[in-house]
Amino acid sequence: MRVAMIGTGYVGLVSGACFADFGHVVTCVDKDASKIEKLKAGVMPIYEPGLDSLVANNVAEERLFFTTDPAEAIRDADAVFIAVGTPSRRGDGHADLSYVYGAAEEIAQLMDGFTVVVTKSTVPVGTGDEVEEIIRKTRPDGDFAVVSNPEFLREGAAIKDFKIPDRVVVGTEDERARQVMGELYRPLFLNETPILFTARRTSELIKYAANAFLAVKITFINEMADLCEKVGANVQEVSRGIGLDGRIGSKFLNAGPGYGGSCFPKDTLALTKTANDYDSPVRIVDTVVEVNAARKKAMAGKVIAAMGGDVSGKTIGVLGLAFKQNTDDMRDAPSLDILPALQAAGATIKAYDPEAMTEASHLLKDIQFAKNAYEAAQDADALVILTEWDQFRALDLDRIKAALNSNVVVDLRNIYSPEDMAAKGFAYTSIGRPAV
Repeated sequence: MRVAMIGTGYVGLVSGACFADFGHVVTCVDKDASKIEKLKAGVMPIYEPGLDSLVANNVAEERLFFTTDPAEAIRDADAVFIAVGTPSRRGDGHADLSYVYGAAEEIAQLMDGFTVVVTKSTVPVGTGDEVEEIIRKTRPDGDFAVVSNPEFLREGAAIKDFKIPDRVVVGTEDERARQVMGELYRPLFLNETPILFTARRTSELIKYAANAFLAVKITFINEMADLCEKVGANVQEVSRGIGLDGRIGSKFLNAGPGYGGSCFPKDTLALTKTANDYDSPVRIVDTVVEVNAARKKAMAGKVIAAMGGDVSGKTIGVLGLAFKQNTDDMRDAPSLDILPALQAAGATIKAYDPEAMTEASHLLKDIQFAKNAYEAAQDADALVILTEWDQFRALDLDRIKAALNSNVVVDLRNIYSPEDMAAKGFAYTSIGRPAV
């Protein structure tokens, strides 16, 4: 099948490359000429494990193409995917749909014959109706169907999530569109992947409900971690104890500094706005948004307390800047709240992240960037672990201790054992676990 993918951001690029790997012919379209030229040269605009080779292989096999001109791609497409950004709108927190609307108009002008228009971008309930109205108004004679097909890709594991998904959700009541979508995802039938066909508005809400539920789960275990610190319990054991219950499950029960990234902060906020617009507030999610924002700010206080209550004139080594491992995504990362607060308290920051330092340099001011974890620790008065990169899980602790000016380590991801750190002579602080 022929696919046009409008937008070469995280979702569009990964989805386009994976569809091409299934054997479809995919043209990814973006207005950013420099991005398209880099993609043609094999330079990825984002870090995602395995993406560079996946793109290169499918470009070589002439199944994957990149262009700034949407005309031919849309005209020849069986399905056109809208995978543009939907950032939170300044001022009110609603999803900004201007890029989606713009793509819909462009598709309407260029489509030829029956075309399935698919919203892959995360959009509020009812957006599909608006896209359909825009296309119908622009092209009254158009033969098309608008479908919702939300993505459920985890950054750092996106290719696996696309190729071996828990489920595929398709929102349409048009039989022709259903057949096209079934054919697009037919390679997944071998894995017996559940493909859930629903009404369009239901599909749109599934995406927001899924992300909101996971955000609730993360925030719940973070609050349990706070309680564990007060009563002397261990949050990792609490997490395991409840996670073994099949009704609860063990995923997303790792306590930490608060969720971030391109999805959870934006989608929880958009869901609360939509719910309020329909006079059906989701108070649990409202609270999660508030608690998570406060938590990220409170983490700076935890670091300051571990350093004796005063960081003025002190240097803090930081390991990890991205919101999670295996990505360079800095959107709403906890580091964006924690590090400026430490700087405001008088600290100097020296940080290392395997992938996110370039992006971080645009968002964080007056940060010294190190070449590796040990350089970040060198002559620092404390070491703070912010992101759970695998390379931070087995550091040479003797070398770290020798590099530091003190023995203070603050582990906001609980990747080390308090007993092991105490045995090594560190003053070790973690999340929701008793000090040794």
